[in-house]
Amino acid sequence: MVATGPLSGPLFSPDLIGTDVVTSFPEGYTIRALERGDYAKGFLDCLGVLSDVGDVSQDRFEERFDWMKTQGQGVHYHVVIEHENRVIGTGAIIVERKFIHNLGLIGHIEEVAIRKDFQGKGLGLKLLASLSSIAKNVGCYKTTLGTSPENEPFYVKCGYNKSGNIMNQYFEEPKEPYYRG
Repeated sequence: MVATGPLSGPLFSPDLIGTDVVTSFPEGYTIRALERGDYAKGFLDCLGVLSDVGDVSQDRFEERFDWMKTQGQGVHYHVVIEHENRVIGTGAIIVERKFIHNLGLIGHIEEVAIRKDFQGKGLGLKLLASLSSIAKNVGCYKTTLGTSPENEPFYVKCGYNKSGNIMNQYFEEPKEPYYRG
């Protein structure tokens, strides 16, 4: 199904990703906002590198996309790296509105994934730079993320510092980490 009108096009304004970041990608690679048509370009398969996605039909994907574009504006910023008409990388920033820090905004980095055959090419670093660019452009005073100990060196290389521990409380049956998220 092809959307027209307000639901067609990118999830958010492309202007939120700085030109310096956009032009830093190698020829043939494009960083941009998630679009409805990315289901067919393997967006969920790309996320599958990170965690179990589940059985998500195109209709369910589009329903979630439409909600984010209409009800979640100013909160949900999902980016993709496209190469040869295929999504090969993705990440998201979820903006939290605080009462502290003068009603500040914090960007929560989530769902960072690069397809296995594209890892080690510097694309993850550039992906994180795009999310940082969005965070700065929407007025966040910081970004935060959770990661496994084995991935800490990558995020340090991207400019992140270890700052405490993240605790989780799960509300479903115990699962292996890949399936738990």
